[in-house]
Amino acid sequence: MLPTTSVSSRSQGNGVLSPRDAARHTAGAKRYKYLRRLFHFRQMDFEFALWQMLYLFTSPQRVYRNFHYRKQTKDQWARDDPAFLVLLSIWLCVSTVGFGFVLDMGFFETIKLLLWVVFIDCVGVGLLIATLMWFISNKYLVKQQNRDYDVEWGYAFDVHLNAFYPLLVVLHFIQLFFINYVIISDSVIGYFVGNTLWLIAIGYYIYVTFLGYSALPFLKNTAILLYPFALLILLYLISLACGWNFTKMLCSFYKYRVK
Repeated sequence: MLPTTSVSSRSQGNGVLSPRDAARHTAGAKRYKYLRRLFHFRQMDFEFALWQMLYLFTSPQRVYRNFHYRKQTKDQWARDDPAFLVLLSIWLCVSTVGFGFVLDMGFFETIKLLLWVVFIDCVGVGLLIATLMWFISNKYLVKQQNRDYDVEWGYAFDVHLNAFYPLLVVLHFIQLFFINYVIISDSVIGYFVGNTLWLIAIGYYIYVTFLGYSALPFLKNTAILLYPFALLILLYLISLACGWNFTKMLCSFYKYRVK
Protein backbone atom coordinates (compact mmCIF):
# COMPACT_ATOMS: atom_id res chain seq x y z
CA MET A 1 0.00 0.00 0.00
CA LEU A 2 3.03 2.31 -0.07
CA PRO A 3 2.79 5.07 -2.66
CA THR A 4 6.54 5.26 -3.15
CA THR A 5 9.26 2.73 -3.75
CA SER A 6 12.86 3.02 -4.78
CA VAL A 7 13.51 2.23 -8.45
CA SER A 8 17.23 2.72 -8.50
CA SER A 9 18.80 -0.72 -8.57
CA ARG A 10 18.22 -4.35 -9.46
CA SER A 11 19.25 -7.49 -7.65
CA GLN A 12 22.84 -7.32 -6.59
CA GLY A 13 23.51 -10.94 -7.60
CA ASN A 14 24.83 -12.01 -4.18
CA GLY A 15 21.58 -13.12 -2.60
CA VAL A 16 20.92 -9.71 -1.08
CA LEU A 17 17.71 -7.95 -2.16
CA SER A 18 18.12 -4.74 -4.09
CA PRO A 19 16.47 -1.62 -2.62
CA ARG A 20 13.56 -1.95 -5.06
CA ASP A 21 12.99 -5.65 -4.28
CA ALA A 22 13.20 -4.92 -0.55
CA ALA A 23 10.63 -2.14 -0.93
CA ARG A 24 8.31 -4.47 -2.84
CA HIS A 25 8.71 -7.10 -0.15
CA THR A 26 7.86 -4.55 2.54
CA ALA A 27 4.85 -3.27 0.57
CA GLY A 28 3.61 -6.82 0.06
CA ALA A 29 3.89 -7.55 3.78
CA LYS A 30 1.95 -4.39 4.61
CA ARG A 31 -0.79 -5.26 2.10
CA TYR A 32 -1.10 -8.70 3.69
CA LYS A 33 -1.34 -7.14 7.14
CA TYR A 34 -3.96 -4.65 5.90
CA LEU A 35 -6.15 -7.38 4.38
CA ARG A 36 -5.76 -9.59 7.44
CA ARG A 37 -7.02 -6.78 9.68
CA LEU A 38 -10.29 -6.76 7.72
CA PHE A 39 -11.33 -9.76 9.85
CA HIS A 40 -10.31 -8.24 13.17
CA PHE A 41 -12.79 -5.45 13.92
CA ARG A 42 -11.40 -4.84 17.39
CA GLN A 43 -8.11 -3.74 15.84
CA MET A 44 -9.80 -1.09 13.70
CA ASP A 45 -10.05 2.55 14.72
CA PHE A 46 -13.57 3.40 13.57
CA GLU A 47 -13.60 6.68 15.47
CA PHE A 48 -10.62 7.92 13.47
CA ALA A 49 -12.20 6.66 10.22
CA LEU A 50 -15.36 8.63 11.02
CA TRP A 51 -13.18 11.68 11.67
CA GLN A 52 -11.68 11.28 8.19
CA MET A 53 -15.12 10.95 6.59
CA LEU A 54 -16.26 14.14 8.29
CA TYR A 55 -13.22 16.14 7.25
CA LEU A 56 -13.34 14.87 3.67
CA PHE A 57 -16.37 17.17 3.48
CA THR A 58 -15.41 20.08 5.68
CA SER A 59 -11.60 20.24 5.39
CA PRO A 60 -10.04 17.51 3.21
CA GLN A 61 -6.62 19.17 3.54
CA ARG A 62 -6.55 18.03 7.18
CA VAL A 63 -7.05 14.43 6.10
CA TYR A 64 -4.02 14.54 3.84
CA ARG A 65 -1.96 16.30 6.49
CA ASN A 66 -2.56 13.19 8.54
CA PHE A 67 -1.23 11.16 5.60
CA HIS A 68 2.00 13.15 5.93
CA TYR A 69 2.16 12.28 9.62
CA ARG A 70 1.65 8.58 8.83
CA LYS A 71 4.49 8.69 6.33
CA GLN A 72 6.81 10.15 8.97
CA THR A 73 5.84 7.72 11.71
CA LYS A 74 5.10 4.49 9.80
CA ASP A 75 6.89 5.06 6.49
CA GLN A 76 3.56 4.60 4.72
CA TRP A 77 1.31 7.10 2.95
CA ALA A 78 -1.76 4.92 2.49
CA ARG A 79 -3.99 3.78 5.33
CA ASP A 80 -2.80 0.80 7.34
CA ASP A 81 -6.23 0.48 9.00
CA PRO A 82 -9.16 -0.88 6.90
CA ALA A 83 -11.75 0.83 9.12
CA PHE A 84 -12.39 3.51 6.46
CA LEU A 85 -13.00 0.83 3.81
CA VAL A 86 -15.40 -1.03 6.10
CA LEU A 87 -17.41 2.09 6.90
CA LEU A 88 -17.48 3.09 3.23
CA SER A 89 -18.83 -0.35 2.32
CA ILE A 90 -21.56 -0.09 4.96
CA TRP A 91 -22.49 3.40 3.81
CA LEU A 92 -22.56 2.20 0.20
CA CYS A 93 -24.98 -0.62 1.06
CA VAL A 94 -27.29 1.54 3.17
CA SER A 95 -27.46 4.41 0.69
CA THR A 96 -28.08 2.07 -2.24
CA VAL A 97 -30.94 0.38 -0.38
CA GLY A 98 -32.37 3.87 0.19
CA PHE A 99 -31.97 4.60 -3.52
CA GLY A 100 -33.85 1.41 -4.37
CA PHE A 101 -36.62 2.37 -1.95
CA VAL A 102 -37.00 5.82 -3.50
CA LEU A 103 -37.16 4.29 -6.97
CA ASP A 104 -39.82 1.82 -5.73
CA MET A 105 -37.72 -1.26 -6.52
CA GLY A 106 -38.45 -4.73 -5.22
CA PHE A 107 -36.11 -6.78 -3.03
CA PHE A 108 -34.31 -8.57 -5.83
CA GLU A 109 -34.11 -5.43 -7.94
CA THR A 110 -32.50 -3.61 -5.02
CA ILE A 111 -29.97 -6.44 -4.60
CA LYS A 112 -29.11 -6.17 -8.31
CA LEU A 113 -28.75 -2.42 -7.94
CA LEU A 114 -26.47 -2.90 -4.92
CA LEU A 115 -24.23 -5.30 -6.85
CA TRP A 116 -24.08 -2.88 -9.76
CA VAL A 117 -23.17 0.10 -7.58
CA VAL A 118 -20.52 -1.84 -5.63
CA PHE A 119 -18.80 -3.71 -8.45
CA ILE A 120 -19.30 -1.29 -11.35
CA ASP A 121 -19.74 2.26 -10.00
CA CYS A 122 -17.29 1.97 -7.10
CA VAL A 123 -14.83 -0.87 -7.77
CA GLY A 124 -14.92 -1.11 -11.58
CA VAL A 125 -14.78 2.61 -12.29
CA GLY A 126 -12.33 2.99 -9.41
CA LEU A 127 -9.95 0.43 -10.90
CA LEU A 128 -10.10 2.24 -14.23
CA ILE A 129 -9.53 5.70 -12.76
CA ALA A 130 -6.81 4.52 -10.36
CA THR A 131 -4.95 2.81 -13.20
CA LEU A 132 -5.24 5.89 -15.40
CA MET A 133 -4.04 8.21 -12.62
CA TRP A 134 -1.24 5.83 -11.70
CA PHE A 135 -0.01 5.90 -15.31
CA ILE A 136 -0.35 9.68 -15.74
CA SER A 137 1.31 10.54 -12.43
CA ASN A 138 4.28 8.21 -13.01
CA LYS A 139 4.66 9.17 -16.65
CA TYR A 140 4.29 12.93 -16.46
CA LEU A 141 4.18 14.22 -12.87
CA VAL A 142 7.19 12.70 -11.09
CA LYS A 143 9.95 15.26 -10.58
CA GLN A 144 13.04 14.65 -12.67
CA GLN A 145 15.35 15.03 -9.67
CA ASN A 146 13.37 12.43 -7.71
CA ARG A 147 13.24 9.56 -10.15
CA ASP A 148 14.01 7.20 -7.26
CA TYR A 149 10.31 7.30 -6.39
CA ASP A 150 7.13 6.34 -8.16
CA VAL A 151 3.42 6.36 -7.33
CA GLU A 152 2.16 2.92 -6.37
CA TRP A 153 -1.12 1.75 -7.87
CA GLY A 154 -2.47 0.95 -4.39
CA TYR A 155 -2.12 4.57 -3.31
CA ALA A 156 -3.94 5.72 -6.45
CA PHE A 157 -6.88 3.48 -5.55
CA ASP A 158 -6.78 4.79 -1.98
CA VAL A 159 -7.13 8.34 -3.32
CA HIS A 160 -10.10 7.21 -5.40
CA LEU A 161 -11.87 5.89 -2.29
CA ASN A 162 -11.26 9.19 -0.50
CA ALA A 163 -12.77 11.12 -3.40
CA PHE A 164 -15.61 8.66 -3.94
CA TYR A 165 -17.06 9.05 -0.43
CA PRO A 166 -18.26 12.70 -0.75
CA LEU A 167 -19.65 11.90 -4.21
CA LEU A 168 -21.53 8.94 -2.75
CA VAL A 169 -23.06 11.00 0.05
CA VAL A 170 -24.23 13.76 -2.29
CA LEU A 171 -25.68 11.54 -5.02
CA HIS A 172 -26.87 8.55 -2.98
CA PHE A 173 -28.04 10.26 0.19
CA ILE A 174 -28.69 14.01 -0.04
CA GLN A 175 -30.20 13.67 -3.49
CA LEU A 176 -32.69 11.03 -2.29
CA PHE A 177 -34.73 13.68 -0.47
CA PHE A 178 -35.33 15.60 -3.72
CA ILE A 179 -35.72 12.92 -6.39
CA ASN A 180 -39.45 12.15 -6.32
CA TYR A 181 -40.71 15.59 -5.37
CA VAL A 182 -38.34 17.92 -7.22
CA ILE A 183 -35.66 16.46 -9.46
CA ILE A 184 -37.52 14.02 -11.72
CA SER A 185 -40.25 16.53 -12.45
CA ASP A 186 -40.26 18.12 -15.88
CA SER A 187 -39.71 21.59 -14.49
CA VAL A 188 -36.70 23.87 -14.75
CA ILE A 189 -36.15 23.72 -11.00
CA GLY A 190 -36.03 19.92 -11.25
CA TYR A 191 -33.04 19.60 -13.54
CA PHE A 192 -31.43 22.68 -11.99
CA VAL A 193 -31.39 21.07 -8.51
CA GLY A 194 -30.40 17.66 -9.84
CA ASN A 195 -27.60 18.89 -12.10
CA THR A 196 -26.30 21.21 -9.40
CA LEU A 197 -25.94 18.24 -7.05
CA TRP A 198 -24.01 16.42 -9.78
CA LEU A 199 -21.78 19.48 -10.16
CA ILE A 200 -21.06 19.52 -6.43
CA ALA A 201 -20.45 15.75 -6.24
CA ILE A 202 -18.07 15.51 -9.20
CA GLY A 203 -16.41 18.76 -8.15
CA TYR A 204 -15.68 17.21 -4.75
CA TYR A 205 -14.25 14.14 -6.48
CA ILE A 206 -11.89 16.20 -8.63
CA TYR A 207 -10.73 18.38 -5.73
CA VAL A 208 -10.11 15.53 -3.26
CA THR A 209 -8.24 13.63 -5.99
CA PHE A 210 -6.07 16.69 -6.59
CA LEU A 211 -5.29 16.94 -2.88
CA GLY A 212 -4.29 13.28 -2.79
CA TYR A 213 -1.62 13.66 -5.45
CA SER A 214 -0.46 17.11 -4.39
CA ALA A 215 0.27 15.59 -0.96
CA LEU A 216 3.11 13.57 -2.51
CA PRO A 217 6.20 15.82 -2.42
CA PHE A 218 7.92 14.06 -5.32
CA LEU A 219 5.18 15.03 -7.81
CA LYS A 220 5.14 18.25 -9.82
CA ASN A 221 2.48 20.24 -11.70
CA THR A 222 -0.37 18.54 -9.84
CA ALA A 223 -2.52 21.63 -10.51
CA ILE A 224 -3.32 20.14 -13.92
CA LEU A 225 -5.57 17.69 -12.08
CA LEU A 226 -7.91 20.63 -11.49
CA TYR A 227 -8.30 21.31 -15.22
CA PRO A 228 -11.36 19.00 -15.53
CA PHE A 229 -13.23 21.64 -13.51
CA ALA A 230 -13.45 23.77 -16.67
CA LEU A 231 -15.03 20.92 -18.66
CA LEU A 232 -17.34 20.11 -15.75
CA ILE A 233 -18.67 23.68 -15.51
CA LEU A 234 -19.08 23.88 -19.28
CA LEU A 235 -21.06 20.62 -19.33
CA TYR A 236 -23.17 21.90 -16.42
CA LEU A 237 -24.09 25.10 -18.25
CA ILE A 238 -24.87 23.20 -21.46
CA SER A 239 -27.10 20.79 -19.52
CA LEU A 240 -29.09 23.69 -18.07
CA ALA A 241 -29.43 25.33 -21.47
CA CYS A 242 -30.58 22.09 -23.10
CA GLY A 243 -32.77 20.90 -20.25
CA TRP A 244 -30.84 17.68 -19.61
CA ASN A 245 -31.65 15.99 -16.32
CA PHE A 246 -28.71 13.79 -15.29
CA THR A 247 -30.48 12.32 -12.27
CA LYS A 248 -33.52 11.37 -14.32
CA MET A 249 -31.21 9.69 -16.83
CA LEU A 250 -29.44 7.81 -14.01
CA CYS A 251 -32.73 6.61 -12.50
CA SER A 252 -33.93 5.37 -15.90
CA PHE A 253 -30.59 3.63 -16.45
CA TYR A 254 -30.67 1.92 -13.04
CA LYS A 255 -34.24 0.71 -13.60
CA TYR A 256 -33.24 -0.68 -16.99
CA ARG A 257 -30.17 -2.46 -15.57
CA VAL A 258 -32.08 -4.27 -12.80
CA LYS A 259 -34.87 -5.63 -14.99
